[in-house]
Amino acid sequence: MKFKPLLTLALLAMNAFAEPSANDVAAEDRAALEALPGATSVLLQRGGRVLVELYAHGADAATLHDTRSVGKSVTALLVAAAVQDGLLLTRDTPVFAAFADQQPIAHDGPGKQAITVEDLLTMSSALDCDDNQDASPGNEENMYPQPRWLRWAVDLPMRTVPGDSPWAYCTAGSFLLGQVLERRVPGGLEAYAKRRLFEPLGIGPWQWHHSPSGETMSGGGLRLRTRDWAALMQMLARQGRPVLAPAQVEALLSVKRTTPFGMDYGELFWRRDYTLACGRFSAWMMSGNGGNHVLMLPVLDAVVVLTRTHYNQRGMHQQSWDFTTGLLDRHLCDGNTVRPHPPG
Repeated sequence: MKFKPLLTLALLAMNAFAEPSANDVAAEDRAALEALPGATSVLLQRGGRVLVELYAHGADAATLHDTRSVGKSVTALLVAAAVQDGLLLTRDTPVFAAFADQQPIAHDGPGKQAITVEDLLTMSSALDCDDNQDASPGNEENMYPQPRWLRWAVDLPMRTVPGDSPWAYCTAGSFLLGQVLERRVPGGLEAYAKRRLFEPLGIGPWQWHHSPSGETMSGGGLRLRTRDWAALMQMLARQGRPVLAPAQVEALLSVKRTTPFGMDYGELFWRRDYTLACGRFSAWMMSGNGGNHVLMLPVLDAVVVLTRTHYNQRGMHQQSWDFTTGLLDRHLCDGNTVRPHPPG
């Protein structure tokens, strides 16, 4: 009997160092999501298998999430498809050649006519457009009250000569890309997206945002279900199958610019590192206002979707990065070692 207290203490010590149970981890996931302001869903997949899928604040698996600028990356996917299909000659195709129907264009000239598809894909065109500067003529908030967004966008002034333009976040540029597609692809932008992207991936339903005159908004506001956002990233993880050729994926997910925010930029995709307990891993990300993130970590074979409605709030993206780091630590790391893929 005198050994019973010692045995009890030993068992308590063992439990203190035991791995948390699956129920403990699930409870921590739920608590973290509920504590994240405006969080509506999180999905973690590894090797295409669902490890975590949770919904909050009235959302469920059928909810179409307004992930704001996450939709810009969908525009890049459609541009890549159009290049592959020969509907856009190359990424060096001049943008304003598609807008002959908008003539006369304000501030027109060789500089504006030289702006290319690639300039808009990499947020480095010569348009005087910076959503992070309130005084910028091309700030997106100046576009939304306009009845015709294309008229406003093509008439923007210039800031520098093409080829010498620093990176600046410009929603109007992504909108212009959509309007180029509207004029170049069979049936227009929305029909092309359905046939070329959504249906092959089993995505649906969806909801586009439109200007007051009915122009499709390709700079954000596309609404999809959580699993459908993941399907887009899983397609890229499969090197584009069955939608894009590997060369198109490489073009999308290659660093083209650095940004003032400590991240790199591809073609309407962001790149940043996540520092986990088991290492530092590169991720490609679709990102939108509110802290909406859809990301792929190729080395870990992982895809994460995090949807939120915490729009226009200071620290929203840092909150999402911190949340995602904790999620990945819990599910993909065993101490300082990457956890093996689950069986099956």
